[in-house]
Amino acid sequence: MKYAELANAGVHEQPVYEPGKPIETVAREYGLDPANIAKLASNENPFGASPKAITAAAGALNGAHLYPDGNCHELRQKLAEARGVSPESILIGNGSNELIELLGHAFLRPGLEVVMGAQAFIVYKLVAKLFGATPVEVPMAEFGHDLDAMLAAVTERTRLLFVASPNNPTGVANSEADLLKLAENLPEHVILCLDEAYAEYLEQAPDLSAAMHAGRKVVCLRTFSKIYGLGGLRVGYAYGDPELIALLHRVRQPFNVNSVAQAAATAALGDYEFVKMCRTENAAGRAVLCEGLTSLGFETLGGAANFVLSRVGNGVAVFQALQRRGIIVRPLAPYGMSEYVRITIGRSDENARLLSTLGELLENGEVARA
Repeated sequence: MKYAELANAGVHEQPVYEPGKPIETVAREYGLDPANIAKLASNENPFGASPKAITAAAGALNGAHLYPDGNCHELRQKLAEARGVSPESILIGNGSNELIELLGHAFLRPGLEVVMGAQAFIVYKLVAKLFGATPVEVPMAEFGHDLDAMLAAVTERTRLLFVASPNNPTGVANSEADLLKLAENLPEHVILCLDEAYAEYLEQAPDLSAAMHAGRKVVCLRTFSKIYGLGGLRVGYAYGDPELIALLHRVRQPFNVNSVAQAAATAALGDYEFVKMCRTENAAGRAVLCEGLTSLGFETLGGAANFVLSRVGNGVAVFQALQRRGIIVRPLAPYGMSEYVRITIGRSDENARLLSTLGELLENGEVARA
């Protein structure tokens, strides 16, 4: 028998996540110098990792022969202080993606449903299908989550409802008041999962602690992969009711977060100057990209995260043309947005290079406006 015949039926229909192309892969494919490639595809921090995190990570390597703290005690303590909750309210994951999967392990099965935005982070859909649940994709309003429509899509079979704010890949954020209203109106059998991966780019992130204290079923997810620059170490966290967190602990693997990642994340939390600098530079870069792309004739949405959304006509064609010039962006056909690309806000030189290169491609007729 072939392996395919032995596999569970759902495996054959499970979509595969397509990450942004690594710099090394593009360099090999196009014969380019990796040092001259600008990766503006995966919403990574163009300023690198928190310096405090790098120092802490280097020190942690001295203990690499030992298993990590399976309970992530120090990091949970620091996060509990930062979020104003108890350590029992915190769960550390191998990136926030693992936390989304753990929610699936704990709460999803065939016959149940997961409500999400139609252009929301695609992993919500992948995890729903992985556990045999039905993804219910709700049309978005002006590239943001239509919370009233999402509430209307809830049925007795709904168990999880995902809202990313700011949303990936569109960048639009929902207000605290609207999110609290959603939490208050959801029925008891639905858990609101607020994905806050880009929350640190907001001057004031929504705070749903009032809903949590009122007993509403809310869990929030954050990551160290974005503003803290630790995407390569894979560390994120969930915070919510200790009863919910205890259930997620039951379905996670032991030692799921390595010791280097724990040390780096703990140190990064206190690197306030680095975070402030990244937020300031990101806002400046957003303004440059929005103005420049609009001047080139591309309708562009700046959003509230560390990327912009631009309507370029043929997203794949623009992606390929830029890639040949050593600039990687993200085409959005998998999200049903074939006319768009998502562009990570880079350093000032990278932003200028992107705009200059797009101008040349337009002038040469290699790409066309929408």
